[in-house]
Amino acid sequence: MSPFLGEVLGTAILILLGDGVVANVLLNRSKGQNSGWIVITTGWALAVTVAVYVVGHVSGAHINPAVTIALASIGQFDWAQVPSYIIAQLIGAFLGAVLVYVTYLPHWGITDDPELKLAVFSTGPAVRSPAANLVTEIIGTAALVLGILGIGHPANNLAGGLNPLLVGFLVWAIGLSLGGPTGYAINPARDLGPRIAHAVLPIPGKGSSDWGYAWIPVVGPVIGGIVGAVLFQSLFG
Repeated sequence: MSPFLGEVLGTAILILLGDGVVANVLLNRSKGQNSGWIVITTGWALAVTVAVYVVGHVSGAHINPAVTIALASIGQFDWAQVPSYIIAQLIGAFLGAVLVYVTYLPHWGITDDPELKLAVFSTGPAVRSPAANLVTEIIGTAALVLGILGIGHPANNLAGGLNPLLVGFLVWAIGLSLGGPTGYAINPARDLGPRIAHAVLPIPGKGSSDWGYAWIPVVGPVIGGIVGAVLFQSLFG
């Protein structure tokens, strides 16, 4: 499998299991309806873990444009490969969202709230304040990249095959601690790919895709990823 297809598959798995747990918690008459934030953050953490285990040996399992750009910014990834990785991640995220839509097909029509339907696909602020929301995404993604680089550092090689699990724990911690204000996109593809799917899929009563907010979970993570990478390199080389 090529790295391009690896990123498509890995990001599709991430979104299938990540957006899938949100659908399970939010959509009417789902078995997991109203099971809460702990379930959502746990589901996303496990989604990351599974995706990294499946394609880590193929593409490095960036599954996140912010990670790809951050690694390139400190010389740990070839800038020439960045565009293809980002395209693959967006395709995978879109496909994963379509699979979630199909999985929960009977539930869209019996869920009345259009905001809940959008929340299955993409993030949104608890309190809409663009500057504050942007800062939240920057901080969360900086923590993500800082943590990923720390987990992968040669000095921590005792972790061995547990690295994907540790990255999952990292995402779990970010969701529990920093996810409240914006839903912790911390990944432009995770938000943009499914938001496009929401816009084009025939979801009954779906309402707006909230494109006015959509730039924040794209720009914030890119900035935050670079900040986290540069900070790690500055501190630890």
